[in-house]
Amino acid sequence: METKNHKRKKPEKADAREVSKKQKAKLAMRKKRSKAKLAAPRTEAEYSAKPERFKDTWDRVLGVVSKMRREKVSLTQASRNAGISPRTVTRWGKAALQKQMNGKYVAKKSDNLLRLVMIPTPDGPRDIAVKGSKQVTLLAEYWNSLHRYLQTGDSSSLKKFQGKHIRDANGVDIPLSVDLSALNRLGSAGVLSFESLYARTT
Repeated sequence: METKNHKRKKPEKADAREVSKKQKAKLAMRKKRSKAKLAAPRTEAEYSAKPERFKDTWDRVLGVVSKMRREKVSLTQASRNAGISPRTVTRWGKAALQKQMNGKYVAKKSDNLLRLVMIPTPDGPRDIAVKGSKQVTLLAEYWNSLHRYLQTGDSSSLKKFQGKHIRDANGVDIPLSVDLSALNRLGSAGVLSFESLYARTT
């Protein structure tokens, strides 16, 4: 009888181990999903899937980083101006910041954070996602030259963008248009008049 009882316990132990494996698998899946929710967006699809509250936070973080880099202001000041806490900025924008010996943060010369921007195409402005501040800087220079042309008729500064492009987050190159007839048509339609190159303003 003792031998039979001993044999009956083996399946019970096996079942317990199986349940334990399933529980661990479920826990691992929950952690993976939780980590994905907390991760910074790397593609336009990931950004679009985020709730509006996160998008607003993300855009403010980008604004803080840009202000710190452009105006050399402190994290505290830039965060205050954007209406966001420094802790939130360091949480989501850490890759774009560098902590100094004194404990204060400064913006790196460039970063690879995802941004949604607008780029002119023959069919009108198009929203695209780009990775990196260098892409945004190039696009900003192009927009400045384009606005100068539309306001003054001077196209000289647009010539340097001949053959240049913006690479979106998916690795697709989108040419910067220097077709004056197409730009004139878009300008006359009023679709090139706005204050920010960002698809969402901060």
